[in-house]
Amino acid sequence: MNARMLVPVVVILIGVVWFIASLMLPKASLGNSNGPLYYPAILSAFLTIMGIIYFIQEWKKRHKDQGIIKSLLSGRTPKLLIATIVLGLLYSAVFEILGFLISTILFIFLLLVIINGFRGWKKWVTNVAVSVLFSFVIWYGFSPLLDVSLP
Repeated sequence: MNARMLVPVVVILIGVVWFIASLMLPKASLGNSNGPLYYPAILSAFLTIMGIIYFIQEWKKRHKDQGIIKSLLSGRTPKLLIATIVLGLLYSAVFEILGFLISTILFIFLLLVIINGFRGWKKWVTNVAVSVLFSFVIWYGFSPLLDVSLP
């Protein structure tokens, strides 16, 4: 079996096991006795169906060229991947110290600089605007609106 075929098989197995486990949930004492069953059963059925669709798609393209992996390992992609991992580790290290807002602005800004570059004032303005606006929107959504405290 191809390694790419393993993921859909695992997804299908998880969906089936989850469905069987949802059938073993205790019945509700009030209202509809099968009420607790519906949501997990629907989710597991959806997961199983998506796994089957994914399996069929992978089955159809199992003999196609495997050059996609080779193209991912050439050019800028490995450098971007390593830079993203390093930035993610740095972000997690300074998150408690600087707090959500400042550390997220810095993380997104540096990530955009790595991806977009820093030459020209338009790219600089875009990188700053996206990092600041995204961070403030997320902060505003969680902190004032949902009353979730962020560090």
